Amino acid sequence: MKRITATLSNPEAQTCKMYCHENVVNYLSCGIILAGLGHLVHHKKAQTSYGRHMTLCPPAKMVPARLAWFLQEMPALLVPLLLMLLSHKSSSVGKYLLLTTFCLHYFQRTFVYSLLTRGQPFPLGVMVAAGFFCLINGFLQGHHLLHCAHFDEEWLSGIRYKIGLLVFYIGMAVNIHSDYILRNLRKPKEVVYKIPTGGLFEYVSGANYLGEIVEWFGYAVATWSVPTVSFAVFSLCFIGPRAHYHHRFYQEKFKEYPKFRKALIPFIF
Repeated sequence: MKRITATLSNPEAQTCKMYCHENVVNYLSCGIILAGLGHLVHHKKAQTSYGRHMTLCPPAKMVPARLAWFLQEMPALLVPLLLMLLSHKSSSVGKYLLLTTFCLHYFQRTFVYSLLTRGQPFPLGVMVAAGFFCLINGFLQGHHLLHCAHFDEEWLSGIRYKIGLLVFYIGMAVNIHSDYILRNLRKPKEVVYKIPTGGLFEYVSGANYLGEIVEWFGYAVATWSVPTVSFAVFSLCFIGPRAHYHHRFYQEKFKEYPKFRKALIPFIF
């Protein structure tokens, strides 16, 4: 993907370039893509490690869902914010993009979603693995936007930036609304599963996952770089199969489940 560059006359871009660890960014980006592809290959085993698809006896150490989500999502918010506070020289546009996309998503996941969720307890190992990924990805996205991705003065008025942010916010709205629908399917302390209806759940079983995938591809378009695309690809590979398994779960559990409803992409898949 074409790198976003600033004009040579931009002193901010030249200063930030000095702090960019380009090799680290490239290695981590490739690693995230490979991790996503690896998960796609071994998706069946991954799905059975937590949640409704868990087939083996629960591990001895389980973490309450609210605490697990809070702890595992926190690094993706905390690390970029620390990078901003500790960086004396950083891209102002990169900082703005980081705050209005990546950090905004993880603020919602850490302080809103995690405190409202009614999900099942998480295995400790799954929580630790998710937290480690959020730590690495938080550093990658934060460092890249602050020190490596330089935007010229016309970038904020460009069509790519505007379309990317629009797609991101549409995806985020779908994700939050879908989580709201799922959260209110059950009464407090109720453990039964019900058919979700409303919003994009009328078309797909994984409306919440579709929203998040759309978010990160919008983020990738708005920032236009390899690290952001790598995260979008990882998200598709990681939660795309989850939508498929949820769809199959609903079909097997409910005979009246809508036949026309797809797993992830309306009218297609």
